[in-house]
Amino acid sequence: MSATTLERVRRALAGLEFEELAARDGMPTLGLAPEDVHAAMERLAHAGRFSTCILVTAVDHLPDEPRFEVVWQLLSVAENDRVRVKCRLPGDEPRVASVSDLWPGARFSERECWDMFGIRFDGLADHRRLLMPEEYGHHPLRKDFPHQGIDPGRLYREWDRARRAQQGFPAQHPDELQPQR
Repeated sequence: MSATTLERVRRALAGLEFEELAARDGMPTLGLAPEDVHAAMERLAHAGRFSTCILVTAVDHLPDEPRFEVVWQLLSVAENDRVRVKCRLPGDEPRVASVSDLWPGARFSERECWDMFGIRFDGLADHRRLLMPEEYGHHPLRKDFPHQGIDPGRLYREWDRARRAQQGFPAQHPDELQPQR
């Protein structure tokens, strides 16, 4: 762990509560409460000189609570160093502040976390799915997602029935009709 990086981070976060966590790779790592995330990130962006958010991801710790852990990794180009920030969230309706107002490039990573884990980022203007179809009712990187997956044909059939009903066509696709005897 770089002493200068950690000292700069401590100065930037003076007055805010955070925990210094051990990391196997030696990168300065902080733990924050969900309600402190945005204020701490704003200070790290400005006073800490972390100019880029290079990573936003999550970990599902099911069955433990708090279930989810959101992980951000920040880069200071000026200081040529990094810091990792972690925040634990409960399993029922996990949500945390968006940092996309501080680092616009974080938008896609936050959308990916929403899509794959179901974590909401308050302040993120666009929660459209990034990798899965918009109607997909699941978050595939959650540990309770079925290992064998979800039948994609069922999802298509549901979408097709709704589309046909909206356009005034018969509810069943011709391929689904049973042969008459």
